Amino acid sequence: MTTPGIVARGVRRSFGNVHAVRDVTLEARQGAVTGLVGPNGSGKTTLMLMLASLLAPDAGELQIGGVDPIADPAQARGMLGWMPDALGAWPALTARETIAITGELYGMTREQARARAAQLLAELGLEPLADAPAKVLSRGQKQKLALARALVHDPRILLLDEPASGLDPQARIDLRVLLRRFAAEGRTVLISSHVLSELEEVIDDAVFMVAGETVSSERVAAAASRVRTWRIRLADREGNAAVVPVAAALGLDPGILPVDRRDVLVGFASDPDAAQGLAALVAAGLPVAEFSAATGMLEHTFLDLREGPGSQGGAA
Repeated sequence: MTTPGIVARGVRRSFGNVHAVRDVTLEARQGAVTGLVGPNGSGKTTLMLMLASLLAPDAGELQIGGVDPIADPAQARGMLGWMPDALGAWPALTARETIAITGELYGMTREQARARAAQLLAELGLEPLADAPAKVLSRGQKQKLALARALVHDPRILLLDEPASGLDPQARIDLRVLLRRFAAEGRTVLISSHVLSELEEVIDDAVFMVAGETVSSERVAAAASRVRTWRIRLADREGNAAVVPVAAALGLDPGILPVDRRDVLVGFASDPDAAQGLAALVAAGLPVAEFSAATGMLEHTFLDLREGPGSQGGAA
């Protein structure tokens, strides 16, 4: 059986009377991208700092590639690449110098570090800014530089805190491709992000945190299975005019169906129910131009865990 790249069991951390991490248990697989999902203040960054060996837990067990990052931080840091939410250091150094000096700190010769810097600058689209000081870079450019710094020693385990923040659409696509390549190479990637639509397109597994605790798989499954809203748009009429025919085709009371611009919103209990609903609309001769989930599954589960199930009417 493959050893998980990252393990946390019963981890807790408080700051005085503030219990940032109350009880976290998770595993992140080798060869997979695992998403860490939770609202602001749920303890994600505190957990990341502990995994990166920068903060000691009050209780519990942590492992990075089988190594305790608190007991043996040097060995753990040699295996992992840590990308914080903000670059946070050396604003007067150029992008090239930042990467090269980081490489030397990991034991590379000056020549090796410079060669690795040149490679990463090209790979992450930073060549035009190679000799610009970090302090003049935009938010998205600093994110790319922070990622380059995390990758300089070719780590097998990556901890990425909000890596897509500030990136333009093309850079987000490039990041997704890069993360999938890392997974294919057998690396372990743990990524925290609030951009759930982006996260859903790249991750293999998801771990949810609420109020400093990881949510049980049973609770996540229950949240994911609750009524989910779908958007229905007809090609030949506006939303308000579409409510009655859509409701008639689905056997629903039109009074319970809200409208969002041109779309009629309908709740379905499951994907098979949604498929049956689409079939009913087509069978009724309605010109369906759009039939799509209003939220991705990650967002749907996240909102349900945080706020509880909604009260919108649904079709069975």
